[in-house]
Amino acid sequence: MNNDIKIQVRYNECDPMGVSHHAVYPVWFEMGRTELLRSNGGCYRELEESGLFLAVSELRIQYKAPAKYDDLLVLTTTLESTTRVRVTHKYELRRGTQIITTATTVLVCIDAKGNVQPIPELISKCDE
Repeated sequence: MNNDIKIQVRYNECDPMGVSHHAVYPVWFEMGRTELLRSNGGCYRELEESGLFLAVSELRIQYKAPAKYDDLLVLTTTLESTTRVRVTHKYELRRGTQIITTATTVLVCIDAKGNVQPIPELISKCDE
């Protein structure tokens, strides 16, 4: 399962040379995960209200080309796999046909005390 979102690089996301700062990419990936879950009928807010949280335990990013101020980008977020307690996503960020960044994240499901919990059915069913 995957989902695309459009991202317009904002001025405040860039350095003085107009190049997007490396720290904004994880924020964009979170936007992609949120919209992927929403497109499948889920909602992070409801997940958190139920006492469950998805904590990032691993983030790998490969920067291939810079994103620049006012670029229109497309982020494809793919649910790669789920286990009993983990979710792995892949990301591909493009400007036109050029892939500028690829990444993966691993999230672990925890409760408010930080104890590992099973992945909710809504998320695990997304991998089918």
